[in-house]
Amino acid sequence: MTLFKSALSARQNAYAPYSNFKVGAAIKTDKGNIYSGCNVENVAYPQGTCAEAGAIAAMIAAGEQTIAEICIVAQSPQPVPPCGGCRQKLSEFSQADTPVILSDLQGNLVVETMGALLPRSFTKSHLQEE
Repeated sequence: MTLFKSALSARQNAYAPYSNFKVGAAIKTDKGNIYSGCNVENVAYPQGTCAEAGAIAAMIAAGEQTIAEICIVAQSPQPVPPCGGCRQKLSEFSQADTPVILSDLQGNLVVETMGALLPRSFTKSHLQEE
């Protein structure tokens, strides 16, 4: 699986000296291109960046905006879902039925959908002018 390998490879470059919890993410767009990201911690903890946010930034920088599928890889006893903030960020560029593949380092996968991970997400439809 190319998406898994891209996420696993990105994870190897994660900068996680404080938590030692390295995460890699890879996004496949509707055009079939893959963009990856890794978490980058900072000594001022809230200033760090999640792997999913890095992958989204790479996708946007390349001029794309539609996530067809995403894979997130971390070393954990069970596959790790994205944090709440990343769920919202991912939902901005995906649909409720977009597959979200969660994996450990050995490739044990759990497949969810964005809708299952973030039901009733906040969307631009909530921004009504008065």
